[in-house]
Amino acid sequence: MRIGFVVNGVDTEEPTYTTTRLAMSASRQGHDVWLMGVGDFSQRGDGSICATARGAPGRRYASLETYLGAVRSPRRKPERISIDELDVLMMRNDPAEDATDRPWAVTSGILFAQLSVLRGVLVVNDPASLANAVNKTYFQHFPDAVRPRTLISRDRDEITEFVHELGDAAVLKPLQGSGGASVFMVTGDEAPNLNQMIDAIARDGYVVAQEAIPEATKGDVRMFVMNGEPLRVGKAYAAFRRINTGPDLRSNMHVGGQARRVKVTEAMLAACDAARPKLLADGMFLVGLDIVGDKLMEVNVFSPGGLGTCQSLYGVNFADAIVTALERKIELRPHCGPHLDNARLATL
Repeated sequence: MRIGFVVNGVDTEEPTYTTTRLAMSASRQGHDVWLMGVGDFSQRGDGSICATARGAPGRRYASLETYLGAVRSPRRKPERISIDELDVLMMRNDPAEDATDRPWAVTSGILFAQLSVLRGVLVVNDPASLANAVNKTYFQHFPDAVRPRTLISRDRDEITEFVHELGDAAVLKPLQGSGGASVFMVTGDEAPNLNQMIDAIARDGYVVAQEAIPEATKGDVRMFVMNGEPLRVGKAYAAFRRINTGPDLRSNMHVGGQARRVKVTEAMLAACDAARPKLLADGMFLVGLDIVGDKLMEVNVFSPGGLGTCQSLYGVNFADAIVTALERKIELRPHCGPHLDNARLATL
């Protein structure tokens, strides 16, 4: 299998990233693996798609650090590869990381991925649906029963009134963004600062005001979902609880949250069940659901992280299971006929 991983930029990848783990797993399983950034594509005059990409020779690397080092080794020049000849193109870039400094890059990867689909490449997650998910309005398409009450607005008075309706217990965050950036927790004590919080977010766009869930004081749960089902190997789920460790109530790993093992509950599985129809319809092969209590807080469809954390907590290599699932899609594709579109194959 020839597989390409699209990231924000190959030079900014880290060994701890889930993408690095997936790429090394695919390499160890004998696949031809390439990494490329969202700015590395081009469409030739004949309509074919190519990219400047990096790969690593051989199959066995002692660590993620040595693997990524080999990919970026100055002794190996980047190669111009034909995307048309790939079996799978896996989108693993985070548009939010490019929104400020490289706004052109926010949708560039998606656009070239859509062209790649037309050339017969399996793209996961499905790029047509990813185009609709570049901000948090995508989340509003999931069932009301598993979403907190939410308002999206730039009107200070409207937001203030909504927060008061919630008993001055709310979360404020930007419509576009990830990793806990510009997220404010509103409590009764902090209500006098509400206008400043709203203004700080509204400077860059729309404000999402969301009902605060009491269980959030215990952190949230990141659960990986593959092909619409919770990712599970044996008895171990690819899930962990993220706990805040200081006065900052956000539990994102990027802002100091710590990971703990979690017992997956019926409420968590019910939240996954509620999300499944939408994820399958949209061709979302691999996503990260952030769950608090019985509510979905976010659906990360671009580059959900934490696979290495899951492996450390449970001693299970979930990356191998994901690569195996991609292998199965490529094996089944010739038997599915011409009417199976990219979105359906992505979650087959």
